[in-house]
Amino acid sequence: MKANYRFLVPRRKISPNRRHLWVATFEGFPAVIIFQLLGGPFLTGYLLFLGATSQEIGFVLAVTTVVNVVQIAMAVLMQRFRNRKLMLLVFGSLHRLLWPAVGLIPFLFPKELWVLMYIVLYTTAHMCNAAGSVVWTSLISDVVPPAVRGRYFGLRNTVLGGVSSLALFIGGQILDRNPGGQGFYYLFIIAGICAILNVIAYSLYPNPSFEPSSEVNPLGMINKPLKDRGFLRAVVFLSIWLFVQGITVPFFSYVMLKLLHISYEAVSLITVVHTLVMMGSYYVWGILNARYSAQRLLLWSLPIIAAACLLWGGLVVLPILVVLYAVHIALGIGLGGFNQMVFAFTIGDTPKSERPMYVATYSALTGFAAFLGPIFGGKVYAWLVNTPLWMQTYGVSVSAGIILLLFALFVGRLVLGNEKGGDGKL
Repeated sequence: MKANYRFLVPRRKISPNRRHLWVATFEGFPAVIIFQLLGGPFLTGYLLFLGATSQEIGFVLAVTTVVNVVQIAMAVLMQRFRNRKLMLLVFGSLHRLLWPAVGLIPFLFPKELWVLMYIVLYTTAHMCNAAGSVVWTSLISDVVPPAVRGRYFGLRNTVLGGVSSLALFIGGQILDRNPGGQGFYYLFIIAGICAILNVIAYSLYPNPSFEPSSEVNPLGMINKPLKDRGFLRAVVFLSIWLFVQGITVPFFSYVMLKLLHISYEAVSLITVVHTLVMMGSYYVWGILNARYSAQRLLLWSLPIIAAACLLWGGLVVLPILVVLYAVHIALGIGLGGFNQMVFAFTIGDTPKSERPMYVATYSALTGFAAFLGPIFGGKVYAWLVNTPLWMQTYGVSVSAGIILLLFALFVGRLVLGNEKGGDGKL
């Protein structure tokens, strides 16, 4: 009797483009696990375990943005060395492997060097990540057809948000059941395994041909986005926004863990809810992007982020956990729109041949502002250490929220409200 092996043969052959979209989606699985277990509240908690001060925590939180300046050099390098897949594999893999390596610090260095070595390894890792990000953005913009970008990234971010939520929940459970350094060691083991899987996933990416810039001179490439008045005006506005936002939002975990003494389990659950809300909002913002421009939706997201800061004032009359959940739900909706629309703005509303430099310019300028925000925020919390507790727990956030709301309603409408600015690219 002849065996029937037809069930082993796919009924419909998957197109190369669809396969590439699947690769880009599955590559995000180990990536978001690494970012969730080693970032957010767990990053703050690990730094506190290492003995970091609020100013040192502020510096670490800011490093990921200031290193974006290397993207300008990377955008120029891409014109000379056009194998984007290889560059992504090199720089992306270095980031994924170096960041989990900070878990080895207590085993390799004396205690007085723990925070310093964390800063060195963390900074190096995120410099590599910044270099790889501009390559990934350029690559993925060629892989994902423009007609489905909003919907695809909305769906991709939704799925990865579910993975992020699960990682946050498990991470919180691990830390609560294994106090001290042991819990963090388990997190770093998981992150190390995910780093290896991430490297393997990078090797599966496609390598489409690269469309070079029309400018041969590096200075000419840099001047392209700087001469685009509409683009530059939007970037300057967003840079100021990220500076003010950086004074308070990155310190939400610090306030919960250090000042309000919320347990790791409670903080992780709050962050899970925040991630779930962001996950759902990604899909909704993606649907809206099919109808409205990324620029308009970006403007809509700003007051929601401001509201998240203002909600900290609810600590005056409401239970702590009620306020914290409300804050992070609003933040999830706002950041979901902001992050997705900024990405759509930089890859969809910019010239394809000049896109790497546009992305690099945006990242460098906003990154520097976002670097200064947490640095200044760390100093603010250090200055307020002897003030009444309310000043530290919600005074800073509410003050920043008022500034952000006014900035969004008045300046934001002037800058982002005009769909066609400067030379018509916005």
